[in-house]
Amino acid sequence: MSNWSGYLYLLLAIVLAMILGFILMMLGPLVGGIVAFGVVAGCLFRGVYLLHDMHRRISRITPKPDRAKEAYQNYIKERENASS
Repeated sequence: MSNWSGYLYLLLAIVLAMILGFILMMLGPLVGGIVAFGVVAGCLFRGVYLLHDMHRRISRITPKPDRAKEAYQNYIKERENASS
C-alpha cells in the first residue's frame, strides 16, 4: 500500500506541471519565458543549496583522517618493504 503514495505524488506533480505550462502559455512568450526561467533557476539554486547542506552534514559525521597515524603506518610499511 505505501508504494502507491510515490506514484500519487508523481501524478500530482505531472498534473501541476501541466497546469503551470498552460498558464505560462496563456501569459505570452515574454512573461511566460521570464516566469519559466525563474522557476527553473529557483529549482537549480534549491538543488545546489540541498547538495551543500548534505555535504556539510555528512562531513560532520565522517571521521577526520589522522595524519600522524597515517604517516606512522606508511613508515612501518616502508620499513617492512625495505627489510624484505
